Amino acid sequence: MVQALAKAEIHRLNPDGTPAGKSLTVQFNPNEYTLVKGAKIAQIPIFGIDSPILQFVAGTSETMSFELFFDSTEDGTGTEAKPVTKRTDEFYDLIKIDGETHAPPVVLFAWGADTFPGHRRPDSQSRHGFKALVEQVRQRFTYFSSLGVPLRATLSLTLREYKTLDQQIAELNLRSPDHTKAHVVQTGETITRIAQKTAGDPRSWRRIAEANAIDDPFSLAPGTQLAVPPEV
Repeated sequence: MVQALAKAEIHRLNPDGTPAGKSLTVQFNPNEYTLVKGAKIAQIPIFGIDSPILQFVAGTSETMSFELFFDSTEDGTGTEAKPVTKRTDEFYDLIKIDGETHAPPVVLFAWGADTFPGHRRPDSQSRHGFKALVEQVRQRFTYFSSLGVPLRATLSLTLREYKTLDQQIAELNLRSPDHTKAHVVQTGETITRIAQKTAGDPRSWRRIAEANAIDDPFSLAPGTQLAVPPEV
């Protein structure tokens, strides 16, 4: 029995990660895709030694790049030709600003979910697709009708992985007490509750307030990012 060909899809997502609207299915699957992950490394020069000391500063967001091919010549190439842009425009719109969120949408590239690179990681880091923002779309039209209607196109897309601060903290599972932690204020949270949650002691609220130059520690706006310094 011949297995049906699985097509790659790109899903728009709501802020909570649930699907938003219609998914986009590629006309032809990409021949390949490239994943790139890097790190920022500081070079600390020490007088009298041959090479600088290397210090990890932070990771960089992972990128995914691939090309998609589109063809509308099945409808003819003469006066009856239909522009390939009817298909490509949907993908190009992924980089356009959404009227409600005032930003391009968060998307999920899904293809081969059970074998996508990273699916074997620990539970907190396992992934079955690539959640991202579309960073760049390059459109190259390569074939036209006699009237100049574009009939074939190749789109080069670059996606940059999207992760919330809370998601990254959960994935890293940082437990060392001698490093500054980060916390995003949730609706209804008080600074004493945050101190209990992040430092294990509600009396640590003063240290958190001082580290973040908070004038009114009992009036925190949801979404505010706080630095939680280690206890000295």
